[in-house]
Amino acid sequence: MSKLVVVDHPLIDHKLSIIRNKNTGTRDFRQAVNEVGGLMAYEITRDLPTRDVDVVTPIEKTTCRVLAKEVVIVPILRAGIGMVEGIQNLIPTAKVGHVGMYRDEETLEPHEYYAKFPEELPDSSVLIVDPMLATGGSVDAAIKAVKDRGAKDIRFVGLVGAPEGVKRIQEAHPDVDIYLAALDEKLNEVGYIVPGLGDCGDRLFGTK
Repeated sequence: MSKLVVVDHPLIDHKLSIIRNKNTGTRDFRQAVNEVGGLMAYEITRDLPTRDVDVVTPIEKTTCRVLAKEVVIVPILRAGIGMVEGIQNLIPTAKVGHVGMYRDEETLEPHEYYAKFPEELPDSSVLIVDPMLATGGSVDAAIKAVKDRGAKDIRFVGLVGAPEGVKRIQEAHPDVDIYLAALDEKLNEVGYIVPGLGDCGDRLFGTK
């Protein structure tokens, strides 16, 4: 079973209060989402594999540790884009892939409409990012998309999640750890997270 990590930090709690507030405007909302992504990056990357390298300091030669693999950030379009910059600020060498999903209006199942990934994907540590883990349908499909392209070391990173979505991902992908800033109460009758933060994509880009 994959592990669920709810990142506990006072600054994340503070910024989540801004994100959840329905009166927060687009600029402040976007900035807070970006900042929480950056704060979470420390916990997400805590157990990334490293390798030893020799470095010559101004005093003498020593052994240091560097990341053993490339990091690839894969936002689920479109809301996932809001978290990329914050993570990339901490890992500036990270490459970015993109995966887009649309939901079939009859079956409600997600379908891939766009996918573009760096060629190093199979040998990289892959961070799939999406602010919301609601039913888990889009995240499940995105994980399948990167696995189909050879990815093996995969983590999911979100802001808020519902127990229903966490359960789906843990059952479907026991090899993928889940990192959230908050685990909320439930989904409502139309699939929104409660208490949640509304439609993250609309609030990020000012489309509603």
